Amino acid sequence: MTSRGYFGIGIEGVSKPMNAGNLFRTANAFGGSFVFTVGAEYSVRKAKSDTSVAPKNIPWYDFDTIDDMILPRMCKIVGVELLDEAEELPSFFHPVSAAYVLGRERGSLSPAMQERCDYFIKIPTKFCLNVATAGAIVMYDRIVTHGRFAERPTGELGKSVPLPDHVQGGPKSRKPKT
Repeated sequence: MTSRGYFGIGIEGVSKPMNAGNLFRTANAFGGSFVFTVGAEYSVRKAKSDTSVAPKNIPWYDFDTIDDMILPRMCKIVGVELLDEAEELPSFFHPVSAAYVLGRERGSLSPAMQERCDYFIKIPTKFCLNVATAGAIVMYDRIVTHGRFAERPTGELGKSVPLPDHVQGGPKSRKPKT
């Protein structure tokens, strides 16, 4: 199976330009089609972490407000947010055409942005992650689930290989020789 569709990723507001730069560099590395900011003062020069200079290699859309945010027709907006109703990432099927949006590091997606989202996903963690780290996890999950790679084996010895009874519980610990 080959990858199809496209994705973009962005951030609403930016309190740490280095994190936004890291997010955009990662989007460029994972084959993102575009990056965007909404209501954010972002400078490629200040975000020294984007060593790939993503906005020079893929489109960067800088929207002043949520009302200015124009995405391609049929593009689903996926909010990445720790909400009770958000679907956990491992159970989420990524839309073929999607724009993922994360909130600023010191806050959540605004109520207006939440109204624009078609879906909400959350990463099953104990607490919030760095915005660039969260975005990287979402993008990695997208490329894995959209079938660009062979199916992952179900065990370390390969898929569907029955293991001997003594191995079923995993490797047995060995006592050190004395």
